[in-house]
Order: sequence, then C-alpha cells, then structure tokens
Amino acid sequence: MAIWKKQATVEKIMGLTKGTMTEHVGLEITELGEDFLKGTLPVDQRTQQHMGIIHGGASVVLAETLGSVAANLCTPPGFHIVGLDINANHVRPGRPPMVTGIARPVHIGRTTVVVEINIVDKDNKLVCVSRLTAAVLKDKEIKDKE
Repeated sequence: MAIWKKQATVEKIMGLTKGTMTEHVGLEITELGEDFLKGTLPVDQRTQQHMGIIHGGASVVLAETLGSVAANLCTPPGFHIVGLDINANHVRPGRPPMVTGIARPVHIGRTTVVVEINIVDKDNKLVCVSRLTAAVLKDKEIKDKE
C-alpha cells in the first residue's frame, strides 16, 4: 500500500524542475514506488570536484531534492513542507558516470517528516547516506487583491 497522500507521477515531478538547479545538474527522478522515490545524478563536469569524483555538495543536492519531494508527497492536500535540517555522510567516492539516490520516509508526523536518502554508485555501493527533516506547514489561502 502506497504511503503517499498526494497524486504524483515521475513525469509530473520532472515537469516542476524546468529552469531549476535540478535541471541544471542533470538530476532525474526515475521511479516512484509505493514507499520510495528514486533518482539519478550524473557525475560529470557539472557535479564533480577536481579529482573526478562527485562533489559532496552535489550529493546533498540529490539528497535534498529526493528527500523534499518524498516529504511533500507524504503531506495531505492543503499542506506543504519546508526543509529544517539535512545531513550527509560521504562514505565512498562517487565516480562517473552517475550515482543513484533512493529516498524513503522514516517518520511521517503531523508537524515533521524525516526522510533517509541513500546514494549508491553504479556497482550499488554506498556513496552517501543522508537524512532530511522537514516541517509540515498548512498552505496559505491566496486572496484576490481587487
């Protein structure tokens, strides 16, 4: 049974990335499962550091993106999330051509959502483990200014 409280598709999520950092670095959402979100990030001139491995900040961009989308999907209609905290432990160098992140909510509360994001290399070896904590906020009503 799916944990998501909002309707979404990979195509719909990717449509929201036009003109953003996500698009600029080549991040792609590739799969939306019943309790996880998966995406890839190329390790290339946009995302690597001088030694030819993924820049730690690029790993955090992948983690923040996947974690935020997953957290938002866990909120009911009329609510959205904002990030409170993200941490990342870089355990192995991520090498070209790409890394893959898998985000899974580990706590879905009324006021917070916590998502764990594991980033692996092409051999499925752990590159980075990250955790995002997000606050759940009620959408504000938009009033006409007439």
